[in-house]
Amino acid sequence: MTSTMASTNTDHRGDTSVLELTGGERAELESLARQLARTGPGLVDDPGWQSTAREESCRLPGRLSRAVRAFRHDAGDAGTLTISNLPMPAEPLPPTPTVPDSVERRTTVPAALAVLLGSELGTVIAYRDEKFGALVQNVVPVPALAGSQSNGGSVQLEFHTENAFHPHRPDYVGLLCLRPAHEDQVGTQVASIRLALPLLDEDALTVLREARFMTEAPPSFHAVGLSSPHPVLGGAPEDPDICVDFHATRALDERAEKSLAQLREALVEVRSDVVLRPGDMIFVDNRLVVHGRVAFSPRYDGNDRWLHRVFVHLDHRRSRRHRPDNGAVLT
Repeated sequence: MTSTMASTNTDHRGDTSVLELTGGERAELESLARQLARTGPGLVDDPGWQSTAREESCRLPGRLSRAVRAFRHDAGDAGTLTISNLPMPAEPLPPTPTVPDSVERRTTVPAALAVLLGSELGTVIAYRDEKFGALVQNVVPVPALAGSQSNGGSVQLEFHTENAFHPHRPDYVGLLCLRPAHEDQVGTQVASIRLALPLLDEDALTVLREARFMTEAPPSFHAVGLSSPHPVLGGAPEDPDICVDFHATRALDERAEKSLAQLREALVEVRSDVVLRPGDMIFVDNRLVVHGRVAFSPRYDGNDRWLHRVFVHLDHRRSRRHRPDNGAVLT
């Protein structure tokens, strides 16, 4: 499979696609984001502000817009797109939050950027039971969650499809870096089923395509959830989607357990380590790519790793039944 990004002058560094904005593109995007951040009522979760953000996403620099649209059409073998040299605030950032369920309610420039780019890709959504339905969420180390398999933990986070248990999980996950990890520690790891598929034997593939697995909700959800039995691989046999959480997905029989272990080994073999720096935003195709995080040692000194996270759906109508008042938050 050949990435569709070539026509956008996108770099291919190892297993990931990177689009670095020029100085002119950066200035153009900064003006747009600042204007949107000043738009009333200054609240990310306000429906009127979200509508304005969707309209303004049509004004992204042309090369950036083409890259996002090409990624939406086909995410390539790696299944990720990193946009670098995004504008960050000139004024010093506040200390990295350290409390559970940290979110961005105010329309800062970084929050506006995350929503603008997510809106060009699809529709930015959230889940009522996760971080209280906020559209822009903070991914930061939290002392009380240090040992958890969550976005607030600092232990190794197992490879997972975002919200794998949910029938309307995100199509894309976006992570915007405001502050890097200390000493440029690797934060995010990604692995694509398109790269791992050739490493799986036919018996494992057969089992992984059958409804022999169940997945629990992640710790970040304030509700207990358990999926119905489901396959881990679905869709076209030669180019499948993946749905798995290696911490929360349970095989229902021994053969399924062995197949799941083989899949994990294959994904680890093809993984890429992603070091995000301020002004970098990575989009992960959540249908093709699992992501995780290496263990790291936060200092809780106000300068720890700080990311904004957004979820994106392609088919907004699909989840209408679960969105009160046709809003952006799924119940």
